[in-house]
Amino acid sequence: MVISAASQETNDSNKLTSLQDKKVLLVYGGWEGHQPKVFAERVNKWLEKEGAKVTMSDSLGVYTQKEIMDNTDLVIQYWTMGQISKEQSKALLDAVKNGTGIAGCHGGLGDSFRNNTDYQYMIGGQFVTHPGGLIDYDITISKDNNPITKGIKNFSVKNTEQYYMHIDPKVKILATTTFSDTHNYWIKGTVMPVCWTTQYAKGKVFYLSIGHDPKDFDNPAAWQLLTRGFKWVCK
Repeated sequence: MVISAASQETNDSNKLTSLQDKKVLLVYGGWEGHQPKVFAERVNKWLEKEGAKVTMSDSLGVYTQKEIMDNTDLVIQYWTMGQISKEQSKALLDAVKNGTGIAGCHGGLGDSFRNNTDYQYMIGGQFVTHPGGLIDYDITISKDNNPITKGIKNFSVKNTEQYYMHIDPKVKILATTTFSDTHNYWIKGTVMPVCWTTQYAKGKVFYLSIGHDPKDFDNPAAWQLLTRGFKWVCK
């Protein structure tokens, strides 16, 4: 039986990769309100249990270190706002184009570099606002056969930010939230992606908008989405 390249790509996209011995670059920083170091330490602890070989960096300059980037299977970024240089941006985008996975959550990936549209094109979306600030809201899991969402039921998150975003229409949506008219009456009923995957040349991309506070991931369903996303994008 001959398996076409397209069929093989589909089969591969339905698998979660073991992180055992995978080389993971965990980059954190930017706006301190998101507690990037706390988030990074929590994720690093989990990665080590999974057997990954982790490099942690609180500098975007790591993206220009060719030896590291050429040998990285997965980039996890939690860097809110700030600026990335042209050299750093090109190095990151080139790594993903060549097959390195990139994943992250909330402002750490979806509101990282507001002036860099090439970066936003790669991620598949960009933060716009969070009506009401810290609120409770519901998450609806998309009903399809995806290894990231398999077995996860609809759930709620508490006292955190509900992201309103600009979205690339080609992303594969894994979960959504619906806005009420409590804070902005004109967005009532708007269904907004919360979790998605996309492709950037050879590289896979995973994004989850939950994660304003590291404590958001005390919610088992949110944590499961995030960590499965890490595995899904890893090359």
